[in-house]
Amino acid sequence: MVLDVKDLSKRFRGPEGVVHALAGVSLSVAAGELVVVEGPSGCGKSTLLLAAGGLLVPDDGQVLVDSQDLYDRSPDERARFRAAKIGFVFQQFHLIPYLSVLDNVLAPCLAMPQPDATDRVEELMARFKLTDRRHHVPAELSTGERQRTALARALLNRPKLLLADEPLGNLDPENAGVVLGYLAEFARSGGAVLLVTHQAQAGQYARKVVHLMDGRLVHP
Repeated sequence: MVLDVKDLSKRFRGPEGVVHALAGVSLSVAAGELVVVEGPSGCGKSTLLLAAGGLLVPDDGQVLVDSQDLYDRSPDERARFRAAKIGFVFQQFHLIPYLSVLDNVLAPCLAMPQPDATDRVEELMARFKLTDRRHHVPAELSTGERQRTALARALLNRPKLLLADEPLGNLDPENAGVVLGYLAEFARSGGAVLLVTHQAQAGQYARKVVHLMDGRLVHP
């Protein structure tokens, strides 16, 4: 398995006591799979994705990526591993506002230099129809172009695992379909994708759909 999540739990202290954001969640994603986690806002989807990507230390359980335990490493080691193995796509894009499309896509090279970065970024911009927008900053892009820029950036370092947190939330149905098509293409090429969303449209592209409710996986 590329991603193997075992009995994952995460608790937060809120004004009314402890909130169980995740309560014993287990799931796996193999190479060539796009797995969708559906559920309403506040059900624990984003917490699951952040923990699966090494960005949020769980209280209990284990996260294996490429058979390596993410949390059996120091924070610095985990950051280097994450840069090499995992790509992230978020609903809010998280593009750097003063950088061009070209430089936003190249940003992962700051953490993990790539000897073929110049060729790779040209390939990705052509693939995502961004070549003509290469010198534009995010404010000059359409919403769909911003999400495609974020996706190109996530793929720059050739990750094995792509984690997508509500990447369709700001997109119209047409652009959502384009992004889902790219995620499915990444999976077909041998990558692993974990996509969390509340939009049922994503299920049409998935190898497997699971449902999260109140921090637990439930049967539909």
